[in-house]
Amino acid sequence: MIFKNIQEDIRAFQERDPAAKGPLAIIFTYPGFHAVAWHRIAHWLWGHKLFFVARLISNFARWVTLIEIHPGAQIGRRLVIDHGGGVVIGETAVIGDDVTIYHQVTLGGVAPSVDADSQRGQKRHPTVDDGVIIGCGAAILGPITIGRQSRVGANAVVTKDVPPGVTAVGNPAQVVLPKNKERAKAFQAYGTPTDGQDPVMQTIENLRSQLGVLMDRVAELEEHEKAAQDEDAGKKPGRGMRPKAAAGDK
Repeated sequence: MIFKNIQEDIRAFQERDPAAKGPLAIIFTYPGFHAVAWHRIAHWLWGHKLFFVARLISNFARWVTLIEIHPGAQIGRRLVIDHGGGVVIGETAVIGDDVTIYHQVTLGGVAPSVDADSQRGQKRHPTVDDGVIIGCGAAILGPITIGRQSRVGANAVVTKDVPPGVTAVGNPAQVVLPKNKERAKAFQAYGTPTDGQDPVMQTIENLRSQLGVLMDRVAELEEHEKAAQDEDAGKKPGRGMRPKAAAGDK
């Protein structure tokens, strides 16, 4: 089973990396592939309670590839770690099938050093569903779920669930593209769409639109107030005029 998964991993690298020149190049020169292959062996040992040996293998793989994958992490089929340097995948992370991860990505916990004893044996790391692409430098933190076929843009910081089939970018991450089945199926390198709107600019435009509505409303209220004042002024006696004397007044 391990070797079957490794064969699928090789084909996945060929399909998703246009720079791949063939299986031999992937086997001998791709640190992302090496990290995944070593992890599959380490995870098998971890599952058979050979914890120390599993940690030795994962530590060796980290030293060679600069990619740190805890042997307890659950990884699905055809995982591609492209470039790879600086990737960290925590112990309770779960990764589905056909996921692509770029360099400097962290699948980590939230404040693991705070009250560490209470966190042992608990789900602390993300779940990444099938077909997700995670761009370089992204940090996905805590026991959250990244939905199927979603995209996480470069340098995004994600601390909340991401729905299936959307693109999330920014810090904190926000959804910038709605669910779209055809878009979700398309491969997007680094998880970053080229036609997505900047979430900061989107927020500014929304604020400008709301400000325009408020200014129109204020102008309307000022016109009503002025009209009411003019009406009240017309009902009062004019300046310099004395009211008529009542009957019997001398």
